Amino acid sequence: MPDETRSRKSRVRTTSSIAFVALFYIASLIGYWWVSSSSEQLPPFDPGPADIPVISVDMAALRTTYNELDVVVLLIPPERFMDKQLGVLNTDMFVRLHPWVDVGEVKYQAGDTPASENATVYAGGDADHWPFDDYQTNPLWADVIVGSGDSQVVMPAEIRFSGGIEGWDIGAEQVSSNPQTTVLTLNRNRGTLAFDLGVVLVLITLPALAMIVAIETARNHRKFHPPLTTWFAAMLFAVVPLRNILPGAPPPGAWIDQAVVLWVLIALVTAMAIYIVAWYRSTD
Repeated sequence: MPDETRSRKSRVRTTSSIAFVALFYIASLIGYWWVSSSSEQLPPFDPGPADIPVISVDMAALRTTYNELDVVVLLIPPERFMDKQLGVLNTDMFVRLHPWVDVGEVKYQAGDTPASENATVYAGGDADHWPFDDYQTNPLWADVIVGSGDSQVVMPAEIRFSGGIEGWDIGAEQVSSNPQTTVLTLNRNRGTLAFDLGVVLVLITLPALAMIVAIETARNHRKFHPPLTTWFAAMLFAVVPLRNILPGAPPPGAWIDQAVVLWVLIALVTAMAIYIVAWYRSTD
């Protein structure tokens, strides 16, 4: 009977542990989904023409290290500048988005169908503040040169921002002094921050576990097991890959390296050294 009772209790503990892990896993997925669902994105692409030229700017990527925002620019001309039968421009048009990082005009010649063009604008921010870094563009506006030769005319253009970038909340705010001028702001969304926190906790847990095993072995509270030396080495080499999967890939030397990664490496090496001392004592 005592053996049956112990066996029953063991099964109950095992089942309870599995159920707890499963519930924790499901709760973490639901929590991450709920946090990520609150991200702010720009409205979808609007292809509708207007009385003035429309410049559609779609978000492509943010390069935080270079403070550059990659976008895709598309001209949506008024219907009077289009050949309705062929669907092509009936006049030359030159798009200028201000201010550019890559200087130049997007040229659309008469007889062409307007196509998307890649462009880059400046987005100021400090990547070393990862993951709490945010970025902001200079006030953006656009104009279009219509015609060719002496008949060229400069027309103001409406800018429509659309799309999103994975892991970022994007906002577009019009400047009060000029309604056709817009400032874009980009902040990491809460889902990305939650994932970053999870990886950082894993990094901190590694040396904590290693120190517990090493100290307990050095104090002769636990037996020395030679295969565990490879476990220490595996944890040591796992730090850099874990660091590199952090969303946004913080630049080398960022505060996360100085405050977490470096100390994790030092603690793991210290734990491994303590375990080697325990090995030396065990063979004496």
